[in-house]
Amino acid sequence: MSSNSSATSAKAIFVVAVVAAVLVSAVLAPVAHDYATSAQSDGTVSVITVSGTISSTTVDGIAEDLRNARTNESIKAVVLKVDSGGGAVAPSERLYLEVLRTAEEMPVVASVQGVGASGAYYGMLPADEIYVLSSSQVGSVGVIGTGGTVPLPDSVIRTGPDKAQPTTDQRRRTIESLKRQFVGRVMEHRGENITLSREEVAYAKTYLGPEAVQNGFADRIGALPTAIDRAAEMAGMDNYDVARQEPPNSLGLILLASDTDNGTMIYKRSDRTNGLAPVTQPLMVDEIPYYDPEVSANASA
Repeated sequence: MSSNSSATSAKAIFVVAVVAAVLVSAVLAPVAHDYATSAQSDGTVSVITVSGTISSTTVDGIAEDLRNARTNESIKAVVLKVDSGGGAVAPSERLYLEVLRTAEEMPVVASVQGVGASGAYYGMLPADEIYVLSSSQVGSVGVIGTGGTVPLPDSVIRTGPDKAQPTTDQRRRTIESLKRQFVGRVMEHRGENITLSREEVAYAKTYLGPEAVQNGFADRIGALPTAIDRAAEMAGMDNYDVARQEPPNSLGLILLASDTDNGTMIYKRSDRTNGLAPVTQPLMVDEIPYYDPEVSANASA
């Protein structure tokens, strides 16, 4: 009897192990890389996904993918598969710099699936060409952030007057400076194509694909395969392989857009409400830390 029980337990453990292995492989498979090239291939086009909110975590992964592309001799071009409404300033700046560095070494083409706006648009500016769909939303060249807070109470000790929370005027100057940097880089990379004035770019509007091509925010209408073909052509490859990197599904995906009196409103899934929420802000400035006068044990430099 004990022998049968042991055999049953062993089978149960084996089944659990198999199920666990299947689940792990299902999770890891979307992010697996395959840079092997076929015998007839001239090289590989690496398709790197930029999706969801632009955060430090997402940019960490994208930066690693871009570094792998730059250091792998078989990879001759990169396509950014973009579907993001933006995110925080610092990660968007990091994304821009990583794409810029990659574009200096090989052709980079961006392909906007649903949305390529704000910080996501900032990040793909160094791409040699930007492809969009007719339904794509592109633009939102601007910055938004919270204003200053009330003065700190006298009971709070600080080492200097500027150690306090920023005032509304200081916050406004910071945001204005970041906006000028964003607009400046748009004009630097897209200036020869953009038909809008610098002031019009700074309005932070979003444009549907055909209008984005017309005003110079994008280059051509085309799906992802077209962008991949173009990247391969720019790299001088007739026969090429494609290495795709797809992250696991997450909340925050753009779902739909609708026209309003104030322009096009973009909606995304909200992890807070578990429903739809409008995307009302362009590139986000990191939030000012909340000050709680009851908390006195924590201090930061």
